[in-house]
Amino acid sequence: MRLTVQDILDKKKKREKITVLTAYDFSFAPILDAAGIDIILVGDSMANVILGMDSTKEISLEEMILHSGAVVKGSEHALVIGDMPYCSYQVNPEEAVSTARRFIDEAGCQAVKLEWFDLALEVTEKIIHDTIPVMGHIGFTPQTADKLGSSIVQGRDFETAKRLIEQARSLQAAGCFSIVLECVPWQIAKIISENLTIPTIGIGAGSFCDGQVLVLNDMLGLFKRFTPKFVRIYRDLYADALAGVEKYVADVRSGSFPSEKECFSMKDEEFKKLRESL
Repeated sequence: MRLTVQDILDKKKKREKITVLTAYDFSFAPILDAAGIDIILVGDSMANVILGMDSTKEISLEEMILHSGAVVKGSEHALVIGDMPYCSYQVNPEEAVSTARRFIDEAGCQAVKLEWFDLALEVTEKIIHDTIPVMGHIGFTPQTADKLGSSIVQGRDFETAKRLIEQARSLQAAGCFSIVLECVPWQIAKIISENLTIPTIGIGAGSFCDGQVLVLNDMLGLFKRFTPKFVRIYRDLYADALAGVEKYVADVRSGSFPSEKECFSMKDEEFKKLRESL
């Protein structure tokens, strides 16, 4: 049975921590499901860790819809949230509702996520009015990183901290069922988490959030371009995969792969008839 938005809201009421990871394909989704992850976010971080792009702004709506659908097909338990790409609501806010609807109707997601921007509240309200659950996102917002200054961490001074608190309150009032807090001081995340009735999901925001999210490829050591401070690497699959591929290369070159047990064969009498016919 797949979790619902109400199940996620109830977890905050019960003070149960909420577990979130990203996933982008059919192969990893069932692994997260089997581990008991509450929410799978099909994040636009796919632009960086899967498609090799420099910015999340580069990924297309079609790419996000395609991969979101694959994750939905590969999962049965987790709530699946589609991350709305920059092009789908910040470039053309008037198309936000119709593009959000595609994540639900075409991909099969149960909700969408969008980052804070100048028209975030207006767009959020319109999407929710169309009966689509929305997860908000404040703090460091990668899609508009060029407007945030040189510091990744947001809310370190009085004015910006107050602004984040107000943004969180506004998103809750607009109807969001949860909010991602990215790269904010733990003190601010604690205040926001204690003052909202909806769950906060932290990424680089300390332990007082109602839940945590990481990029799957980061926590499995698969993405080596850089590792953020807030990432804990739970398994280094890069090293494991490298060792496996190196062994494969060596076995092919030595002739030890494939072995007889890894080959198909004809019946001896059929092979004999074939040889005699040549």
